[in-house]
Amino acid sequence: MDPLRALRYFVVVAEELHFGRAADRLGIAQPPLSQRIRRLEDDLGARLFDRDSRRVELTEAGQILLAESRDLLARWERMRTLVGKAHRGEIDSLRVGVPPEVAGRVLADLLTTFGGACPDVRLDLQELTTTEQVRLLADRELDAGLLQHPVDVSGLELGPAVQTPLGVVLPRDSPLAARSELALGDLAGHGLVLFPRAAAPGLYDATLRTCWEQGFRPSHVRHARNPEFVLGLVLSGQGVAFDQGLVARKEPRVVWRPLVPGSLSWRMSVAWPAVNPHPEAARLAEVVADVLARDGVTTPAPVQDPVERPWNVVFGRS
Repeated sequence: MDPLRALRYFVVVAEELHFGRAADRLGIAQPPLSQRIRRLEDDLGARLFDRDSRRVELTEAGQILLAESRDLLARWERMRTLVGKAHRGEIDSLRVGVPPEVAGRVLADLLTTFGGACPDVRLDLQELTTTEQVRLLADRELDAGLLQHPVDVSGLELGPAVQTPLGVVLPRDSPLAARSELALGDLAGHGLVLFPRAAAPGLYDATLRTCWEQGFRPSHVRHARNPEFVLGLVLSGQGVAFDQGLVARKEPRVVWRPLVPGSLSWRMSVAWPAVNPHPEAARLAEVVADVLARDGVTTPAPVQDPVERPWNVVFGRS
């Protein structure tokens, strides 16, 4: 019997926990359904249901198979849909997550460049943190995501990685503003304005670890994602912030000073599901890398292992 059909029959029985109702849903007689379930149990070498004259219940093996079957059947249907659309030339959208901090000019360049490379595919950009993207990629609610590292990328393929050196946003009247560049140790005694840990836990922890290792132990940490909120906290003396220089352009009362090369950097790459990926996901990854490089602030980053450890990479914002 077709394995996928056997799994579909099993899922219906597992949902109904009644062979008669399951047979009605499937439009077949009950005896053939019972036979097919027994054959599936024989093939797997495991009892899937505990059943008697009064009840039907899933065994532990059956519960595991139910979760795996739903995932497999959903992926099969997605694959059929994508293949059919590709055959008919109907691949019309690519759902992509991007971090909130990506500059507007970069997003515009990305939309224009990808539109030229893949005119039949609409790029659906969604503003999402790295944590949100990882969850939605696992649930197949995103086709690709621009992730900020370090992050666990199990089950994902990665495109070319790029990194951007960062600098420090501080009040214009700060004594540090007189310097042309800063080391992390120069920030000793200051507080730090940082993105919330929930946005990218690995990156958050790696940031603080790098600061400590290079002589900057923040007196306190305030959290902010919105650039205006970051500026308000910096201006009120709550701490300095790490940035590419974009935030400081919004407010004349703050300045941006680059950090000593090799101190902190922002590393990103496009990721997409390894199983049944969108046909244009890999192409998108190449376009994103080109756009970020063309923006003039990125350089190729070292290739990392598929599952990254928090302290093996340098800092970026999320």
